[in-house]
Amino acid sequence: MGKAAVGIDLTELERRELESLARAQKTGQALARRARIVLAAASGLENKAICTAVNADANTVSKWRRRFAERRLDGLLDEPRPGAPRTIGDDEIAETIRLTLETRPPGATHWSLRSMAEAVGYAPSTIHRIWQAFGLQPHRSETFKLSTDPLFVEKVRDIVGLYLSPPDRALVLCVDEKSQIQALDRTQPLLPMRPGQIERRSHDYTCHGTTSLFAALDIATGAVLGRCYPKHRSSEFRKFLDQIEANADLDVHLVIDNYATHKTKPIRDWLAKRPR
Repeated sequence: MGKAAVGIDLTELERRELESLARAQKTGQALARRARIVLAAASGLENKAICTAVNADANTVSKWRRRFAERRLDGLLDEPRPGAPRTIGDDEIAETIRLTLETRPPGATHWSLRSMAEAVGYAPSTIHRIWQAFGLQPHRSETFKLSTDPLFVEKVRDIVGLYLSPPDRALVLCVDEKSQIQALDRTQPLLPMRPGQIERRSHDYTCHGTTSLFAALDIATGAVLGRCYPKHRSSEFRKFLDQIEANADLDVHLVIDNYATHKTKPIRDWLAKRPR
């Protein structure tokens, strides 16, 4: 006769945890099947019946049944696998990080995997793992601008307050312009898509000049009021303000940047005559 399978008795807490593991969608399939094996064993099923129920071989069922009996829920987790010992110590890693942050390679603006690997004597893959672990990306850069406006904080509070809590009976518009928009057209008609062939267009184009788009975004509704002009001088901006006024019956808050066109005397006079 074969060796009798070890009996499984579950506490109420263990049963709830196993049932959760067995049905959770994010649980790994291996862990979910182990939970189903233990639940089936606790219900009194023999190993042969459990094999059929969970679609596993006898060795697998016997292994996880025994592991649970010995270590309970912890026994269902994978044991750490042995690996090669680390050959780079903490001091060497710290020095690599220091070089990355504080120095530059000769004749270059930033370190690459290969240049750093050559400098410290490690493989590029090792440098990649170190940089990835510490979130370092020497090849990337971003821009910033610190305001010198003494009223910067007050202006930020005013503008952000308008965005977060616009007045009930007022219109908040974010206004800007996009200049030098090229009006392009392909030199030959587009060839439409056909079965087995993608859409095709000529590689060259004809430029029909440029235009400037003035746009005002209503932050409450997302609606955009826009108009194109041949240029983007203060005279065109004033015409666009006239269009805004003609389409707005409420008090208007305009959020605009410090572009010179927005601060000319005609624009200041226009705003002074319209206190709403």
